[in-house]
Amino acid sequence: MFRLDADRAVEFCDGLRRRDFLHAGSLSLLGLGLTQMAGLNALGAVDPNKKDVNCILLMLVGGPSQLDTWDMKPNAPVEIRGPYKPIKTNVPGIEISENFPRMAKHADKYALIRSCYHTAAAVHDTGHQMMQTGRLFQGGVEYPHVGCVLTKVKGPRGDVPSHVLLPHPIGNTGGNMPHGQTAGFLGKTYDPFVLNADPSDPNFRVPDLLPPDYLSALRVDRRRDWHAMVDSSVSRFETSQDARLLDSTFQQAYTLMSSKKARAAFALHDEPEEVRNRYGENRFGQGCLLARRLIEAGVRFVTVNMFETVFDEITWDIHGSKPFSPISCYKDLVGPMFDMAYSSLLSDLHDRGLLDNTLVLAFGEFGRTPKVNPAGGRDHWPQCWTVLMAGGGVKGGKIVGASDDLGGSPKDRPVNPGEIAATAFHSLGIDLRLELPGAQGRPIPVVERGTEPIHELFV
Repeated sequence: MFRLDADRAVEFCDGLRRRDFLHAGSLSLLGLGLTQMAGLNALGAVDPNKKDVNCILLMLVGGPSQLDTWDMKPNAPVEIRGPYKPIKTNVPGIEISENFPRMAKHADKYALIRSCYHTAAAVHDTGHQMMQTGRLFQGGVEYPHVGCVLTKVKGPRGDVPSHVLLPHPIGNTGGNMPHGQTAGFLGKTYDPFVLNADPSDPNFRVPDLLPPDYLSALRVDRRRDWHAMVDSSVSRFETSQDARLLDSTFQQAYTLMSSKKARAAFALHDEPEEVRNRYGENRFGQGCLLARRLIEAGVRFVTVNMFETVFDEITWDIHGSKPFSPISCYKDLVGPMFDMAYSSLLSDLHDRGLLDNTLVLAFGEFGRTPKVNPAGGRDHWPQCWTVLMAGGGVKGGKIVGASDDLGGSPKDRPVNPGEIAATAFHSLGIDLRLELPGAQGRPIPVVERGTEPIHELFV
């Protein structure tokens, strides 16, 4: 390995790894779009008449049941309607599950899209791909996450990352396929900064942005020598693509890692205990609070994964038997966890004047079967589910689309994942006619040609 603050150069053992580079980020950190800080808007993709909108994406890994959350069917047979009852919200005519009493008080801030669907395989991985990129990965092409496209088009603001993913990337969900959380064909230059830490841990800090204490004592001339030390260390590394990335971003990366603003954004301990409790003292709750702080600090896009896997962990994936979750967890754990975090996030953004220019997306990769299975749960169902949108120009207190009487298929205004992505790009001010540089110089449209945003959300 090679330490940038070492007295002498030593050999790499397995490449330049994340925690060995200043304890502060791998080459993927160096690829936070920093190489393209100048001239990103040369793509002509930014609408100058729109606000500079940010985005928080809450990825509800596992696939929430539409029938037990935000599209209940209380008049359906018992094996369809399930164990929970609807409650009224602060918007007349909108009801949601009793598992979300706090959300019910903020329905005027969010919109419900009750007719989302896709026609790909009913597996988690394909849903993750489609919902976060707008497309299914085929023919070896991995499409970029919406936040990575934003990084490509607009780049970071100053010395904070453009796109942060927390707490960890999605892991094994059974399909052994990509989950759509990288920059795909755009290249790792535009990958998100991945936190890889639990913000609810009492000892939480961000070693990948916080230089160790002894770095502050280094002489200025020593810092200037770091780049030369990298150049002279390992010739085989120098000739790699990663080295060229390092060469072009070194000083900017150091600026990022030594930024007081970046350090302060991750300092959750600065939040009052009452605020932290309101979000929920758990990984997702504190992740949502951290997302708010990052947006305030200038980060453009934050992805929060509610869970990392669906195996041997309580999640939205309510098949009813192990290694999956029982339907009761919506009342006992998962529902309250989301209810606290989501309502607190929307309330805080609103009170701080940030909701108008921060799009908040919350969705899973599919819905659940209308009929309760023999184990008392519900299985995968991409034919229909509900998506939540708030802020960023989206009008709250609205319902777009409708499902049929059983919650099994769209009855009105079907919405596919491409339209969800197009809506996000529209809110972010990115021209849907934009073509991204793909492999072998082949331009790839940011969304499928002809795909439109959900205009009803903005009027």
